[in-house]
Amino acid sequence: MIPPRYAPILFGLILSGLMSCMVSGIATLRATGLGEGVLTLWMGAWIASWAIAFPAVLLVAPLTRRLVAKLVRQG
Repeated sequence: MIPPRYAPILFGLILSGLMSCMVSGIATLRATGLGEGVLTLWMGAWIASWAIAFPAVLLVAPLTRRLVAKLVRQG
């Protein structure tokens, strides 16, 4: 098992992986249609997207948490 101190990084890894997979899949299908080689194109787009999305999530998450805390009524 992974130590609890790595939970935010693991969360970012999983979230960015799933979101980039879905978004790149939709974008690839819209751009190329459902034809031969679409899966290969999608996987290439996904890996490139994930490489950007993971560090972006790690950088943006603390800002997002602070913004949400300001927008949500306490108590």
